[in-house]
Parts: sequence; structure tokens; C-alpha cells
Amino acid sequence: MRKVTGLLDWLRRHRRWCFALVVVALLAQMAVAMITTAVEQTPTIDEPVYAGTAVVYLEQHSLRYNPEHPPLGKLIIATGLAFADVRLDPAFDGDQTQLGRHVLYESGNDPGQLMLPARLPVIVLTLLFGLVVFAFATELTRPSGGLVALALYSFSPDVIAHGSLATLDVPAAGFVLTSAWLLWRARHSPARYLPLAGLALGAALATKMSTLAAVPVLLLLVVLSTRRIRDAAGVALVAVAVVWAAYLAVDPLLRWETPPGLPAALVDWLPLPEPYRDGMRVQFGFEDQVWGGFLFGTHYQGSRWYYLPAALLVKTPLGALALWLAGAVALLVVPRLRPAAPCVLLPTAVLLAAAMTGDRDLGVRYAIFAPMFLAVAAAGLVALRRAQLPVLVLVVFTAVSSLWTFPYYLPYSNEAFGGPSKTHLRLHDSNVDWGQDLGRLAERLERYPGERIWLVYKGSGVPSHYGITAADPLGVPADQVRGLLAVSNSSIAKADARLTALIAGSTPIDEVGHSITIFRR
Repeated sequence: MRKVTGLLDWLRRHRRWCFALVVVALLAQMAVAMITTAVEQTPTIDEPVYAGTAVVYLEQHSLRYNPEHPPLGKLIIATGLAFADVRLDPAFDGDQTQLGRHVLYESGNDPGQLMLPARLPVIVLTLLFGLVVFAFATELTRPSGGLVALALYSFSPDVIAHGSLATLDVPAAGFVLTSAWLLWRARHSPARYLPLAGLALGAALATKMSTLAAVPVLLLLVVLSTRRIRDAAGVALVAVAVVWAAYLAVDPLLRWETPPGLPAALVDWLPLPEPYRDGMRVQFGFEDQVWGGFLFGTHYQGSRWYYLPAALLVKTPLGALALWLAGAVALLVVPRLRPAAPCVLLPTAVLLAAAMTGDRDLGVRYAIFAPMFLAVAAAGLVALRRAQLPVLVLVVFTAVSSLWTFPYYLPYSNEAFGGPSKTHLRLHDSNVDWGQDLGRLAERLERYPGERIWLVYKGSGVPSHYGITAADPLGVPADQVRGLLAVSNSSIAKADARLTALIAGSTPIDEVGHSITIFRR
């Protein structure tokens, strides 16, 4: 009994160091998960475009590629590629998709050796956002609440999956979260934190245009914090300056030619660089297209307003879902937590509502802000004494569910929906199969020497680079397709009559990374 009492006394005296060790441990396991994922996965569909554009930024200082996204996220990716020996033909003049293929597969570069340094800056940024989650939640509650929030964040399969890729979703959402946290701090020290909040908001806007939906919310939070409209104007001015700085960092002369055929849009009044405004027009053009979706086994054209909430229900650990919901309620009903509700719940609600109106039902990455903000909300439960044990149990349940899916975080789904091996039955695209397992497919096919390989692959990788010699089964009569048929699960989800018939006449014998199914015909 004395030993137990002594141990408890020691823990109380060294509480700060104990909390620090837990923070380090949580971030360390997250880093291991993300780096392992980054090393093992081949380039996903969007990454070659961003990596190729980053190389052009470094070598040619040109803004001509990927105008639909502002440059800051790609400049962050470029900080890793600056240390890689990248070769790019100065005479290359293809489109951005061809650029990505050219840089990774046609210029003598090793795509694996390029993608890891491209992904590492995003990994580091994702870990830093974890510290923001911890700090935000600690200030709302206490350090134990910060640990709850950080645990939910660091074990989030979606954050790990997309935080390990050279893409823009996690950086953009993390900058919005950082701005909201700084606005919370600005209540007591506006002169110190409002400019920093403006910098974070500007970084979000300079990374991804979907964060424009957060601007009125965050400016409203400025007014609520300081009771002065001029402070909101100051934050907006700083944010606009950051956007301009991002473009000037690529090309100080801001050379730009408007792409032909852009749709008309009332954006010329915005005090933003011309390439940003044209990028908005590109995005509006994307929204005018008809995209295909897949939800709960049904392939459809267009979009469904409830797609993102449904996808989050599938792809979020059950423990985290329970804590998110209970934490949001706690922020609204517990008096001492209620002042934080606008900073945590309002940005989440507005960004989710804006994302739900989009026409691209392509993945929960469009709502990647939810695991960040709602992890902070969940920390509010620590303020309720009777809830502390259930909170601990649910956090452990979340951690076990996340660890169980290692290293296949992209196709994760929770136990209620059958786990990662069943995700492709309910969702597609970046929820499960984003082209990430081409290298793993090459390794798996070594188990089938001498077999004729037929491949339907959805991704940006080049099969021959990984040693896969395969034919297209859709280009020959069905009776000639004999041997092994490897099909990306997203292609199965959207299969036309011909591919459906081929699959119906085949027997599934293997799977790769929960994203590719191998059949025998």
C-alpha cells in the first residue's frame, strides 16, 4: 500500500513531465504510422500533379500548373523535394497530369525516392497540428482533456492516411484549426494573437480554396472575441497579404496567362491575385461537371447531400464517433465550456455544410477538418467527473481500432461496417482505393509466376515501372481473358456492363491492401 501511495505522490509531483511523455508517445506512434504508410504506398492519384507542380515551382518559378489550388501547399511539398535530385526536362510542355507522370516515371527519377521527401513536410505539419489540438483542448479544459483530444487526433485513421500523403487536405484543415485556436486565445490578448490568426487563415486560403467557406465564420469569431469590426478587417487584411505572398514566393513577377474556356464568375472584385481568381473559376468549372459517386453499394451520377456524414459514419472509429457527439453536446450545455462552442463547433458546421453542397462525392478527405475540431470538442467531457472512465474506455477502443488497421489506413472503416476489408463494398475512390497499392500488387503477383496478368487499375502509377506486365481485359473479347484478373476496387464500384460480366465469370482468390482484388478466370 505504501508503494502505491508513494507512486501516486511521485506522479503528482512530476505531473507535467508525465503529460509531456504521453504527448511525445502519442505523436511518436502517429509519426511511425505515417512514415510507414508513406514508405510503403505508391503515388496516389493527386500526388504526382502536386509533386510535379512543386518541381516546376523550384526550377522554373512558374504558376502555370495546377491553378485550381493556390501554391502554399505545393511550396510546403517543395521544401522536401528541394533536397532530392529531381530531373525535369526544361522543354516539357504537357498538361499537369502529364507533368506528374513525366517527373515521376519518364525523367529517370525514382518515384519512391521522390515521393518520400515530398510527403515528409506534410507529415511534419500534421504532427505540429497535433500540438495545436493538444494546446487548444488543454486551454478549454485541462491537460487530461488535451491528452484525450490528442489521442483521438493521433489515432484517427483518416488523419494518418491523408497526413502521410503529399496532398493539400490536411494542411488546409490544420491551418483553419490553428486560426480558430488563436482566435480563442485572442479574447484575452488580441494584439498578440489576432495577427497570428490572420497568418493562419491566410495560410489556409493559400493552400486550398475550399477554406474560403471558413472566412466569414472566423471573422465573426474575431468580432465576438474583441467586439470590434476593425479587428476583423485587420485579420482579413493579414490573410489576403499571406495569399499574395504565396504567389509572389513562386514568381515575384507574377507572370500569368488566363487559361482558355474558364466559366464566368463574379470574383474579379476580390482583392486576390489574378491566378487565384482564375483558379476559383477552374473550381467552379469542376462543380459544373457531373461526377460519379458510390455509397453503400450504389453507384450514382451527381452527388448526394448526405454523402459526407454517411462516409464519416463508416470511416470514423466507433469510440471517436461517440466522443465527438458527446463532446459537442458538452460544449453546448456545460456553462463553463459554452464560450468555446463557437470556436470549435461553428467552423466545423459551416465547413461541413459547404462541403456537403459540392458535386464531388469522392471521399472524407473533403471533411478532414472534422477529426481535428471534434477531437477538441471531445475534450470537454473531461469536465464531467462521471464521464471520465467512459471517456478512457472509448479512447482505448479508438486506439485499438486504429492500430488494428495498420498500415492500411486509407481503406479503414470501423467495426460496425466490417472493417477495412469491407470498405470497398460501401465507398470508393480516396476512401479506399486511390491507386496507392500498385507496388504491393507487384509484390503479390510474385506468388503467381508464369500466370497471364490482366489489369484494370485506377490510379496514376505506371504498372510497368513496378515490373507488372499486364494487358487490358476491356480491349479484347471476354473469352480471351484467361489467367489472373486484378481490378482496383474503385473500378469494381463503378464497373460498366463489360467489366461486370468479366468479374461475374471470375473467382476472387486474393486481395492487395484492401484496395485491389485478384480474380482467376
